[in-house]
Amino acid sequence: MIDLRSDTLTKPTREMLAAMTAAEVGDEQYREDPTVNELQRRMAELLGHEAALFVPTATMANQIALRAQTRPGSTIVAEERTHVLVYEAGGPAIHSGLMTRSLRGEQGRLTPEQIESEPDLGPGGIVVLENTHRSSGGRVWPLDEFRAAVDAAHERGATLHLDGARLFNASVAAGLPPSEWARHADSVTICFSKGLACPLGAVLASSAGVIERAWKGKFLFGGAMRQAGVIAAAALYALDHHIERLAEDHARAQRIDPEAETNFAVIEDAPGLQDRLREHGLLVGHLRPGRLRAVTYLGVSDADVDQAAAILDEVHVRA
Repeated sequence: MIDLRSDTLTKPTREMLAAMTAAEVGDEQYREDPTVNELQRRMAELLGHEAALFVPTATMANQIALRAQTRPGSTIVAEERTHVLVYEAGGPAIHSGLMTRSLRGEQGRLTPEQIESEPDLGPGGIVVLENTHRSSGGRVWPLDEFRAAVDAAHERGATLHLDGARLFNASVAAGLPPSEWARHADSVTICFSKGLACPLGAVLASSAGVIERAWKGKFLFGGAMRQAGVIAAAALYALDHHIERLAEDHARAQRIDPEAETNFAVIEDAPGLQDRLREHGLLVGHLRPGRLRAVTYLGVSDADVDQAAAILDEVHVRA
């Protein structure tokens, strides 16, 4: 069975596991885990921010970012299929008391005009942008469009959060450092458990003041850990060994879908299609209504992609 449902299916390599085993650790709730501290330092530098905070998941990082930078009763504005609105269990309302404004974007992107026209957006509110945008098929924000959207949010007095769960995919695809997007946002989230192949872990980067408030959110959400260096070591290993290789995932996705920008191949859905593909030995995931996704990641080989493409051809649904 070829499993292309999600890049969350990655598994640590033997070398990553060895780095985890050898990690120097301490109590990270006392801020004394040297491996966690090094990861936070490196990520703040990579993303162009003053400080960073290591947490178990990117969903938790997003929710901490919202709570640390908004006021209850204010507005969150995001594209209608953005992860923070669709896949985080109503967190903006439950955890931060935010009113939701979901807008339809082109390829997951909001225009400055859409942001500027939001009547309830202002101080205490937040705009969330996602790069790459999952539900549009792993699309990359053009930098000039991203900066224009950020400026529009700031002109309204709102905060701008970047959900950069797959920002390194965007970085590799565009040939730009991740900081080219991240430094313009007030905060940014990175996930390590997708294309970077870590078992878990995420980082929130922002100003020193926001990260200090985020520490309280980390305790509130139950994300404070102890000897977390064994997990942070996996992320440090990924930074050194698993970023450039994302280009291989992108190239494999393009063999299934020539229009793929990163590691998502988009497949037109049809009644019973996922079941028929499963019967032929291929697992794919849901992307959005009317579309499925085949996602490439570390552990998916050229042979796997060739077989997946053959299966898609066989059932006459190749994108």
